[in-house]
Amino acid sequence: MPEHYPRLDGWRRFIRNSHLSLIHALVIGLSLMMTVGAWYYASVQTETRIENAFKAARDQAVGLISARMAKYEDALWAGVSAVQSHGGDMTYQQWKAFAHSLRVDARYPGINGIGIIHHVGPSQFDSYLQTRRQERPGFSVYPEHGNSIYLPISFIEPEDINAAAVGLDVAHEVNRREAALASSATGEARITGPIVLVQDKGSTAGFLFYAPFYSGGGAGSRNERQQSFDGMVYAPFVVRKLMAGLLSKDLRNVRFSISDGGEQIYDEHDPADPQFDPDPRFAETVELEIYGRTWTLEFRTTLGFRQAHSYTQPALILIAGLVIEVLVISLLFLMARSSQRARDYAARVTADLKEKTRKLERANEELEKFVYITSHDLKTPVRGIGALTEMIQEDLEDYFNSADADPEVAANLQRIAERVCRMNDLTQGVMEYSRIGKLAAEDKPLCLADAVATLRSDFGLSESQLELSGNVTHIATDTFNFARVLENLVGNAIKYHPDPDRAEITVRVADAGGRYDISVRDNGGGIAPEHHSRIFEVFQTLRRAGEPESTGIGLAIVKKAVEQHGFKVTVQSEVGHGADFRFSWPGQGQAAPAAHQDKAA
Repeated sequence: MPEHYPRLDGWRRFIRNSHLSLIHALVIGLSLMMTVGAWYYASVQTETRIENAFKAARDQAVGLISARMAKYEDALWAGVSAVQSHGGDMTYQQWKAFAHSLRVDARYPGINGIGIIHHVGPSQFDSYLQTRRQERPGFSVYPEHGNSIYLPISFIEPEDINAAAVGLDVAHEVNRREAALASSATGEARITGPIVLVQDKGSTAGFLFYAPFYSGGGAGSRNERQQSFDGMVYAPFVVRKLMAGLLSKDLRNVRFSISDGGEQIYDEHDPADPQFDPDPRFAETVELEIYGRTWTLEFRTTLGFRQAHSYTQPALILIAGLVIEVLVISLLFLMARSSQRARDYAARVTADLKEKTRKLERANEELEKFVYITSHDLKTPVRGIGALTEMIQEDLEDYFNSADADPEVAANLQRIAERVCRMNDLTQGVMEYSRIGKLAAEDKPLCLADAVATLRSDFGLSESQLELSGNVTHIATDTFNFARVLENLVGNAIKYHPDPDRAEITVRVADAGGRYDISVRDNGGGIAPEHHSRIFEVFQTLRRAGEPESTGIGLAIVKKAVEQHGFKVTVQSEVGHGADFRFSWPGQGQAAPAAHQDKAA
């Protein structure tokens, strides 16, 4: 221990000679607290964002399962209605025609088929068998059992892949029988516990889905329903086929398994899966009450989820904060030592700042590229959402046309479609904003008359509605972005005009010697003075209820394009008196002839 004393004395002398004051210590402490606070806040926000992404993926999978099962239930009740419309029973040919019209393969992916199970008492069995054999001579009921009722499968379509199920008495096995009896007693759709379908050559987990029908409609008490129970429309399912029809694993960053009554009926947690994560970022169990059964869904995130939500922002904030903390402490020590050393240090810091400025400029350029690429890449999932929405709307078309359709479902799907359109507009706007100034070298001289004529055509305006005046005919500097500026200003004037058919817009370009002064004036509703600075900020909009939606990027693009040339854009406007946007542009264009100038003015 004594050998450490000289080191401690050296630190004490260093601190004493540095003349650090209480204020310096407070600054250091406050800076450290802010750094830790910013790191903690960023960590919490990042964790929340990742958790929300997991919950969204989890809820999407649960919602898809519930929605798809509801759609299958609709098909079963459609079969019940068909039976009742034929007087309470159907022949083999009638059921075959109905199933064909239902287009099970195309409209209900994941379903194995749809059929009828008849409820046959012991005294009715011979008569039932005779009726079936008149339709198909080789029909038989199997297997034999000691129960007091028979529940044979009379028909199922398509029959070629379900032939082994024809004649199967579902009363022979407890899971099939208990779900059938529960359905008949409640009058509600029910699914069985885990079974293996006789027609499934893979012998994997499956279940049956029942919807009962009765003589006399089935109204009344539980006992009355049991007495009038005639049979069920049913559909067999292989669970792996059902899940394959919901959402491809390749499109999800979560995997799940399903258990029913402690028996696993579906499992995606395969260690051989390239996306399997032995230590998942999130894992959660969800219980889903579904048609008389409780399915336990165990969700786990994949390696793809970990990669897609691997954020380094909190660590970077902490490292950057600690680096700044070290710099602050070093600066305080050096400044306290002597004024000369402070000046020398300031010179070095100046050089460092210049280098950092260059790095920041490069980082800003990379950030703009990143924004452009990110906005571009966002279009793919947005298009996917749009396509999926259209598919759902098509799948639910029969439901929407039904008498018991909930109008909120169609309205919500339409809202999704509208949000997708808005997202497309937003990503396009962000891409245009990030590319301001990138295409100046590719520009060719721009004829103002042609540019204004193009705007008239694009916005459906007459010559009296959009006029060009001034003493300049061509613009030669950064013409690509100049055209975007005019397009955004004219577009805003039309979009927010209270009566677009009466809109009047004047574009004036005047040669001011070394620059051009441009004015875009309209006769619209105007902008309150307190909002004049706000409208040029990114994603800011003054949209009121009933007005068109805006991305809030158009005027930000105008501001950025103008300011990159060292000028400013301003607006002169009051509510009810239109708006006049004014800015300048580098003057390397071509002046108009004198005769034309007089005419234009």
